Amino acid sequence: MCGRYASARKKHEILEEFQVELDGEPDKELGADYNVAPTKNVYAIMDRVPAEGDRAVRQLRVVKWGLVPAWAKDPSIGSRMINARIETVAEKPSYRRAFAKRRCLLPADGYFEWMPVEGEKRKKQPYYIHPADGGMLAMAGLYEFWKDPSRDDDDPQKWLVTCTVITTDAEDQLGRIHDRMPMMIERERWAEWLDPKLTDPAEATRLLVPAEQGRLTAYAVSTEVNNVRNNGPDLIKPLPEQEETPLF
Repeated sequence: MCGRYASARKKHEILEEFQVELDGEPDKELGADYNVAPTKNVYAIMDRVPAEGDRAVRQLRVVKWGLVPAWAKDPSIGSRMINARIETVAEKPSYRRAFAKRRCLLPADGYFEWMPVEGEKRKKQPYYIHPADGGMLAMAGLYEFWKDPSRDDDDPQKWLVTCTVITTDAEDQLGRIHDRMPMMIERERWAEWLDPKLTDPAEATRLLVPAEQGRLTAYAVSTEVNNVRNNGPDLIKPLPEQEETPLF
């Protein structure tokens, strides 16, 4: 699974990296977050056709992590829907509509996974996994709109926009740390993945391929990351005498 990640880039860096045409919330910038956890607000890149337009416009939106399906009666369901498995995302009722029409990219600097410590039943060592070249990750995600029936139509909080991270099997060295990992979308597939005109689940699934060999690297970090209240760049610093380990 993917239950924690780091996203510390400035908004202007994300806008430039993903060639965003429209900043959906120009007056809102999320601060650097080295311990992004479920239910937090995060950045999402999506292509949407404006009400009065004939082509999709790439935009940056602030969404809540934890997808709430449009049919949900209670938005609290989102806290249990932070990940969508690639094996079932196209068929599962909670995700299939979003997978066909509302795909997005979730920018990250890296993510965390926990590996059991040999000989210690309850102890797990956190690892920070990130691009070896220091670039940004584009995690495959889905987004959804949920309408709050208890609010007036002119209430700015009438609509809740949420997201989930698509996960896949982790292989080779990465699989030793945890058996699941977020699915990445490489730059050459961004346009296709975000295209709202692509509604064939089989075609969308074709775009989900494992990361390239040597793309990611990992090292052990402090257990301070275990507590969601902790934050700051120290959370992604390697433990003393730790060397980065290529994962592919």
